[in-house]
Amino acid sequence: MSTLTFLGAVGEVTGSRYLIEVDGHEEGSGDGPGEGSAACRLLLECGIHQGGEDAERVNAEPFGHLAETLDEVVISHGHLDHCGLLPKLVREGYRGPIHCTPGTKALLEITLADSAFIMAKDVEWENRWRHRAGKPLLEPLYDIDDVERTLKLCQTHHFGQPATLAGGVELVYHDAGHILGSAIVELAIPSGGRTRRLVFSGDLGNPDSALMKDPETQRDADLVLMESTYGDRDHRPLKETIEEFAQVLEAAFEDGGNVLIPAFAIGRTQEILYHLSMLYHQGRLRQQRIFLDSPMAIRVTELYERRRSTLDPEDLHALNVAAHGDPEQYLPGLRLTRNVEESMAINRIRGGAIIIAGAGMCNGGRILHHFRYNIEHASTRVVIVGFQAAGTNGRRLVDGADHLRVLGKDLKVRAHIHTIGGFSAHAGQTQLIAWAGAFRDHPRFYLVHGEPTAQKALQQALATTGIDAEIPVYQQCIEL
Repeated sequence: MSTLTFLGAVGEVTGSRYLIEVDGHEEGSGDGPGEGSAACRLLLECGIHQGGEDAERVNAEPFGHLAETLDEVVISHGHLDHCGLLPKLVREGYRGPIHCTPGTKALLEITLADSAFIMAKDVEWENRWRHRAGKPLLEPLYDIDDVERTLKLCQTHHFGQPATLAGGVELVYHDAGHILGSAIVELAIPSGGRTRRLVFSGDLGNPDSALMKDPETQRDADLVLMESTYGDRDHRPLKETIEEFAQVLEAAFEDGGNVLIPAFAIGRTQEILYHLSMLYHQGRLRQQRIFLDSPMAIRVTELYERRRSTLDPEDLHALNVAAHGDPEQYLPGLRLTRNVEESMAINRIRGGAIIIAGAGMCNGGRILHHFRYNIEHASTRVVIVGFQAAGTNGRRLVDGADHLRVLGKDLKVRAHIHTIGGFSAHAGQTQLIAWAGAFRDHPRFYLVHGEPTAQKALQQALATTGIDAEIPVYQQCIEL
């Protein structure tokens, strides 16, 4: 029998990784389960762990023999918690194909290079005091050369295009509606002389999100791995969300303060810019200076523009109508700050600006510098527009922290913190249940990518609809 082992994103949201070992036995061969060697070892996802005290240690753990014995790697989309350790896998010896969609490949070129750059800077900073203290110097998990080798291994497949992998496995991607290129992964896997169909949701999109198409419904599977990030709640309706957002912007302007929006560079930033543009054309955006202060988010925004044919045509039409067909008028007050000097200049602005800056969970990037100059002012608004993992600065703010340690300085949080969950690019509980309920013939369900409370809530909610979902544990191995 073929097996699946849960190696990440179990009991937590990040670090996605699942090992599929395909048996090499034909039907009627007489070999028992588990005898002989696997015909194929396939890694589904290779994500980095983010947030939490153990993330650094877990990310640094060697892949061991896995890197050299894998035959195939399949990636659902370009968020680092799903793909961020790919260059480390390659650094440790993996040389096989990495399967993804064209949109994901384009994002990997940006995200992995940015990740390598940040790692190099962090290690350089850490090694300064290590050198003075006479301690062993650190090395980054990977560097830009590893990223380039990784990108050369990528093989792309369009939605709905079947691809045959090693061991007779067939791969088909379907649109997950989460970010550019994001996919639901369908794998037809030989197992015990039969074919078992595994469907991995990846990150399912929120149908209310701007720019993305709705997630595709799936109906046939023997086993379903489903994300549960927001398994315990629904998002606020989009109309109410935008109204709340507009009121926060108005209050900040009236108080003479700045608005800080921690930027998730992929997807969320582009959606926020879309809604700012629509508010501007409705005459509801009084701020005249909007800064996109994230080189990575700028590159991703430009990529979205180049790949606009893959985005939701209705949303693009509404934006085009509002701007009278002139892309230069989408958001006239937008300024792209690509270099450090331009970013530092923003800190001289005491009020009336909207600053979208990386990183989304506030654990690094330029947003920390803007916190340093703004978060102690009561006129400042911090708008949290995405999921904040446990252990991150963003989660501390959401949970009501009155102090925040930023760049070596203890800051008193006087700014107003607004969590606006309706902008989430993840499906909410009701949407997850609807997606799960579309499957026929009662496949087995396993809930991944969720914190324990969210997973248990979704498990209970699914049970009321007749779906018995399991919550796996780390290194649990199941037969397909």
